Amino acid sequence: MRKIILSVLGILFIIGAVLLSRNIIANKTKPKPVIKKTVKSILTDTVLNKEIPIIIPANGSLVAKQRIELYSEVQGILKLGKKLFKTGQFYHKGETLIHIDAAEYSANVQSAKSVLYNDLVAIMPDLRLDFPEVYEKWQSYLSSFDMNKPIHQLPKMTTEKENFFIVGRGIVSSYYNVKNLEERLGKYKLTAPFDGILTEALATEGSLIRSNQKLGEFISPSIYEMQVSISKSFAHVLETGKQVALRNLDKTEEYTGTITRINGSVDPETQTFEVFIEVKGERLKEGVYLEALIDAKKVENAIEINRNLLLENNEIFCVVNKTLQKITVNPVYFSDTKAVLQNIPNGTVILKSPVAGAYAGMLVRPYKNTVN
Repeated sequence: MRKIILSVLGILFIIGAVLLSRNIIANKTKPKPVIKKTVKSILTDTVLNKEIPIIIPANGSLVAKQRIELYSEVQGILKLGKKLFKTGQFYHKGETLIHIDAAEYSANVQSAKSVLYNDLVAIMPDLRLDFPEVYEKWQSYLSSFDMNKPIHQLPKMTTEKENFFIVGRGIVSSYYNVKNLEERLGKYKLTAPFDGILTEALATEGSLIRSNQKLGEFISPSIYEMQVSISKSFAHVLETGKQVALRNLDKTEEYTGTITRINGSVDPETQTFEVFIEVKGERLKEGVYLEALIDAKKVENAIEINRNLLLENNEIFCVVNKTLQKITVNPVYFSDTKAVLQNIPNGTVILKSPVAGAYAGMLVRPYKNTVN
């Protein structure tokens, strides 16, 4: 019985081995499945080299070109004028900005004028007798003397004797004493040197003004200046009189400015130099930030691409026989978003936008365009 069981098991083992070997042979003869290659669709540009302008962006705030700080050189009570001395008040050229009470000082001026007038009257009889040839001009000066108006220049003395006589009687010293007082009296009233706006008011009507006290700031709203810092590498291409495109940070308004001044000194820390741009505009205000687009120079035989297309080691992808390949380029300028490149032959097909997972040899299906 045992022999029969062993014989049956042996036969079953042999049959299983035969079936397994046949299955293995059959699998070897089956064709391997074909792996389908993925072809990625991409946007491309065809290189057409040309002259590319280099635009330097720079930001700065506007400052009024005509600006004065108002200080008092005298002491007194600030009087109420035709217009309130308040921030935002507009004044025409020649209008009174500040009027300090000068009643006491004006009386001193009148007193000095009275002394001069009396001195002139006292010398007239002597002039008639000793210097009849000059009497008429001094009499004419005395007749035109007005206590309520600024005094006129003394008559010109033509002879040495006349000069000694007039100086010896104290006329010249009295005259200059009056002129000095009149000049100081004029400091009690400040007038607008140009049409402008009061941007800062540090005093109010009725308050006591002290000598050397700052009273405010006055600017002209018609002309502004913007200071920007430019890399020293562009120092040789910028010049005064060059026009500059300006726009606000929201890019909703555009203006045209002019380079009026260029600082001849380079900042040793930042390696930049200062450029001053003048701009006019009714809607402009002091303190507004603008972006300047300065046309610095032009690069021959170059193209401009998005900066994110430039790879490490100054390489970019191009399309050759429907596959991506890397080529070395010469970048000559970078902005925040763009790069200017040279050494790319005309007709080269390059990527227009980055491709995720791109590598050299990758199969692609390009849609062509032209870049220049």
